[in-house]
Amino acid sequence: MLAYQPCHEPFVRYCSAVAYGKMDVQDLIQDVLLSAFQQFERIRKKEEMLHYLIRAARNRAISVWRLNRRNADLCEKQSARLRERGATAEMLVDVKILYGVLDKLPTNQRDALVLFEVSGLSMAEIAEIQQCAEGAVKTRVSRARAAVRTLLEGQPKRTTAAALHTLTSLLL
Repeated sequence: MLAYQPCHEPFVRYCSAVAYGKMDVQDLIQDVLLSAFQQFERIRKKEEMLHYLIRAARNRAISVWRLNRRNADLCEKQSARLRERGATAEMLVDVKILYGVLDKLPTNQRDALVLFEVSGLSMAEIAEIQQCAEGAVKTRVSRARAAVRTLLEGQPKRTTAAALHTLTSLLL
C-alpha cells in the first residue's frame, strides 16, 4: 500500500481515460491492482510502481478491447458516472467527441497525450513508461495535440485545450 499510495490519483485518471466507452473503469483498476499485488515480489523497482501499473492497465485494456469492441451499455454506464460528477449534456457531448478523436490517433501518441494531459505525468515519467527518449515523448504529445486540433476543426467551437480540460476535470 505504501508503494501504491502516491500512484493512486494518476493511475485512476489514466484508467478512466483509457477505459472510457470500452470497459468498466473499476474492473480495469481492480484487475490491474490484483495482478500487481500478486506479482509484487517480482517487481524489481518498487519506486516505479506507477509505470508498472500503467503498462499493466494498457495491456489489460488492449486485451479486453480485442475481445469486445464497443459496448453501448458500458458507454451509458460511464456517461451516468460522469453525470454524477456534475457533467452537463454539453460536456458529455464534448467528451464523446474527444474520445472519438483520440481513437483516431496512433496508439503511442494517444497514450502520451492522455498520460501528460489527463494523468498529469511529467515527460520524463512518460518516457520511462513508454520506454523511449524524453524528446520522443515531447514529439508524440505535440503531434497528438496537432492531430486533435485538426480533427476537432469540423466540430462546434471547442479548442483542444478546452476539450482536454473538460475531460480532465470530469475524471478527477
